[in-house]
Amino acid sequence: MNGSRNEHSNETLPSPGVVARLFEATNRHDLDALQECFATDYVNETPVHPSRGFVGRAQVGANWATIFGAVPDLTATVLQSAEVDGGTWVECEMTGTRRDGHRHLMRGVLIFGILDDLIRSARFYLEPVDPGELTPDQAVAEILGTSAVGAAAVVTPGPRS
Repeated sequence: MNGSRNEHSNETLPSPGVVARLFEATNRHDLDALQECFATDYVNETPVHPSRGFVGRAQVGANWATIFGAVPDLTATVLQSAEVDGGTWVECEMTGTRRDGHRHLMRGVLIFGILDDLIRSARFYLEPVDPGELTPDQAVAEILGTSAVGAAAVVTPGPRS
């Protein structure tokens, strides 16, 4: 696995190539350069939101045009990256201020499949940061639909069919 540290921050930059160009284009808000990083038959998978997956460079452009319009000061930062056979894993953060004045903050991991210096696929795990103040026990209980009682949880029966 490879990845390089930025000398001026804690940012880990991907090795020169298409992923580095993608983040540079994102930070310049250069939609054409961003789209050129993707294969025309690019496949996006979003495992935690399966209905959001899509195929094609055109949808990449549509998504990013909307994002750049909604968050005019968007900045994408690579926190860590690792190159593996056929791809690059990137942990990143995207920040800015939405046009409605609210903060935009997303963090997560992108797993890019790369061939011939084009992004052919991605598994997309980038999510809005939850500013909530749940404790670990409360968060687990919420996910599982249980009641948190100290470190133990009591199952709350759901509706019967």
